[in-house]
Amino acid sequence: MTDSSRRIRLWGRWIAANAVGEMLGLGATFAAMALASSRLEGYPGAGNAPLMLLLAVAGGALEATLVGLAQWWAMHPWFPAIPRCAWWLATVVGALVAYLLGYLPSTLMSLGEEASQTPAVEPPQWLVLLLSAALGLIAGAVLSFAQWWVLRKHVARAGWWVPAHMLAWLVGMPIIFWGIDLAQAGRPLAQMVGLLAGCLLLTGSVVGAIHGTVVVALAGPRR
Repeated sequence: MTDSSRRIRLWGRWIAANAVGEMLGLGATFAAMALASSRLEGYPGAGNAPLMLLLAVAGGALEATLVGLAQWWAMHPWFPAIPRCAWWLATVVGALVAYLLGYLPSTLMSLGEEASQTPAVEPPQWLVLLLSAALGLIAGAVLSFAQWWVLRKHVARAGWWVPAHMLAWLVGMPIIFWGIDLAQAGRPLAQMVGLLAGCLLLTGSVVGAIHGTVVVALAGPRR
């Protein structure tokens, strides 16, 4: 097998790992939060927002476990020195910090709305997508920092890892928000689930394709 074909194989494995991992992990998180939200509708109170935050963080740990283990499977033949446990733990730590930072502002806003009895105002879609891109830029840095800390011990030029993830989630996060908005547009449950699953699969593929180029570039001689 030539070097170019090996790199193409690595890129394909990496895209598939991220696509399936994000679809299953984020899908399970969204499903759990939607179910909890529907059950809590009849019980308004200040305790609902922190409960949803805890549920989101738990879902983030599940997503990170699936994605981290899938990524390690994809990259292990090219990076055999990276321990599976270290990569999984780095992925989980990054996800937990990212979910806390991402959901904390909305949790505080929900607490303020419950205290003041003021309904939230839905922003226009273009603004939501723009803010989601900015969120993806920040989340990409947070998600990848702990992974970079592990990667830098085994490969040269690992500094590209963080900016690659920032670019990937700058593109990927608006796809998620667009898919959620599309799925919630008064559709039947089966169609909504199918649309959201396809959107998450697309997000994982796009994100994996972008930062997968760095994985391929780093799959050279180790230190």
